[in-house]
Amino acid sequence: MKAWLLDKIGSLADLRLADDHPDPEPRDGEVVLEVALAGLNPADRYLAEGQYPAKPSFPHILGRDAIGTVVAVGPGVSDVNVGDRRIVLRTDVGVNQPGTLAQRVAVDAGSLAPVPDGWSDEQAGGAALVYLTAWQALRMWEDVTPTREAEPKGDAPDRSGDRPVLLITGASGGVGTACVHLGGGLGFEVVGLSRSREKGERLKAEGADHVFDPTDGGWVKQLKTTLGKRRVRLAVDNVGGAAFNQLLDTLGDQGRVSCVGRLAGPVPEFNTAALLFRRLRIGGVVVSGYTREEARAAWAQIVEVMNRAGRKPIVDSVWKFEELQRAFEWLKAGPMGKVMVRAPTPGRPSPSPGRA
Repeated sequence: MKAWLLDKIGSLADLRLADDHPDPEPRDGEVVLEVALAGLNPADRYLAEGQYPAKPSFPHILGRDAIGTVVAVGPGVSDVNVGDRRIVLRTDVGVNQPGTLAQRVAVDAGSLAPVPDGWSDEQAGGAALVYLTAWQALRMWEDVTPTREAEPKGDAPDRSGDRPVLLITGASGGVGTACVHLGGGLGFEVVGLSRSREKGERLKAEGADHVFDPTDGGWVKQLKTTLGKRRVRLAVDNVGGAAFNQLLDTLGDQGRVSCVGRLAGPVPEFNTAALLFRRLRIGGVVVSGYTREEARAAWAQIVEVMNRAGRKPIVDSVWKFEELQRAFEWLKAGPMGKVMVRAPTPGRPSPSPGRA
């Protein structure tokens, strides 16, 4: 089969396209999925660069998200059949096991889910990792869950003032947009941070109540003015860096921070005293902490919230399999929505380079 192979820890530049990599065989409890589409994630880059706690065997195949068709079923599998269309939830696939950037991948059958009704293959195939991550970030603090969930968009009365405020940094990224969708669906008043005016307008169309530019030195003051006496109850931080200290300044008493990423690097001159008088708490998000049963339960809740809120995952672009390196560069540039690659269909000639 065709597969992108990583021969060593180094960078994504070390990936090579193989035409004759051995097909996977399903072990006990596994199925083999013929991949139709695979989603790219920043975590793939981190693993290739040695910044992710993984110990794969080489050559390794990256890729954690996918949608495809079951083509083989291993011993002990009773609830998945050949021909079923499935998406991959959180697993060790793409971390310590061969991943989805290949024509076929072996996956634990308990870590698959049906395609949600009304979702396209592109929407479903790249959603699992970012939405499960967002869900954990939003639900890890039991005392900040809204007391009521939002009505479907268009039917909700104006309840500004009685909803807890959610602040999302890097709101136009994959986890960021997932937090916008799920946060609104759960009943938060959603505040997004985005450096792009165009993306900010799109975030509002996707459910954000307010969007501010974090490069504007007055954004914290603007936010406080907008909120009046209220303050942020929960912040989901995808960025880190110097802006983290500004983020803390927006929090009210017993505010919480869910740390997802550190795209801007470490936090400089962090003063722990900033946590004391408002009893702030900071916690790390790690989607691999879900068991497969927890991931399936969380996914079912995610789909329910998305359906009720009338939201679907955002897809930025779909690239041809041979253009994986360019697709990763596009992802690094910060598009809004998922970047996908389309796996080559067995027996069909490879298409010419470019976006699919």
